[in-house]
Amino acid sequence: MTLEFGLLLLESVLLVATVILLIYSLHEGKHRDLLLREVARFTKVLTRQEYFFSLMDAMFSAKQEIIGCITGTPPTGDDIRMTRNIISAIEDQTRKGVSIKYLLPKFPDRMHIGVRYTMAGAEVRFSSCLMVHSIRFSVIDDRVVVLGVPESIGEKEATRKGYAIPSEGLALLLKNYFYTCEQQTSLKAYLQEVIQHSGASLAHLARELHLEEKDLQKIIDREI
Repeated sequence: MTLEFGLLLLESVLLVATVILLIYSLHEGKHRDLLLREVARFTKVLTRQEYFFSLMDAMFSAKQEIIGCITGTPPTGDDIRMTRNIISAIEDQTRKGVSIKYLLPKFPDRMHIGVRYTMAGAEVRFSSCLMVHSIRFSVIDDRVVVLGVPESIGEKEATRKGYAIPSEGLALLLKNYFYTCEQQTSLKAYLQEVIQHSGASLAHLARELHLEEKDLQKIIDREI
């Protein structure tokens, strides 16, 4: 075996070894990225739960009034359980005489939460004003504010973390914004508007929104 052949063979072995190491590195990097994404996802769940826990604590501490500007996005996954807990809190607090009002963005899919919160005892209205699309908050008895913070900018971005802020000044400011937000529409009026524009029957709309038809009929039959 000549020296040239030996060097060529050694070079080929080294090349194969380099390719194997490169493939292994890419494989390891892929799994590392997956692990990091899973850790990031788990962290988001925890911070989102913290937001809901802060909101629930504040709601149960209310004695007179709760007002909120929320996204009203239909719940999925773990949010379904959280939504049930909030609905239970609305039912409990309204039975005690606490006034609860919510303002939601004027999107048809937000009627799912609007109807469920209404059936629990809250007063729900819809609006297309800028505030409803850019800020999420709840004001408890004019003294505590729970602010929701999305992961990134966008009216459909989920709230990822919340802050409970005991501030009468901030509560008054947000409450004023809540009541002065223009183009507010009642749930009944908005439901009638959607039916008129879409031409959908009440039964079809109930299926689309994953709601009970009888609940939509109760809202239609209301005097206001």
